[in-house]
Amino acid sequence: MKTLIGGAIAAALGLLGLGFWFGEFLQILKGIIPVMLLLAGCLAIYLGFDELKETWKGNDTDDTLVEADTEVEKYKKEIDELKEEIESLKKKP
Repeated sequence: MKTLIGGAIAAALGLLGLGFWFGEFLQILKGIIPVMLLLAGCLAIYLGFDELKETWKGNDTDDTLVEADTEVEKYKKEIDELKEEIESLKKKP
C-alpha cells in the first residue's frame, strides 16, 4: 500500500514538474536524442560487422550444428540410462 501511495505521489509530482519545466524538458530531449541515435548507430554497425564476420567463416557453422546434434543425442542416451539405473535402485529394498 505504501508503494502505491508513493508511486501516485511521484507520478503527480512528475506531471507537475513536467508542466512547469516543459521548455527545459524539451531542451534536454533535444540534447539526448542525437546522442541516443549515435549510440544506436554504433551498436548497429558493430552487430552488422559481427554478422558479416560470421558469413565470411563459411560453412563452419554447419559442422558445429552436426556436432551439437550428436552431443545432444549422447546426453539424451546418458539421461535415459541414468533414469533406468535410478528406477532399478528404487526397486531394491
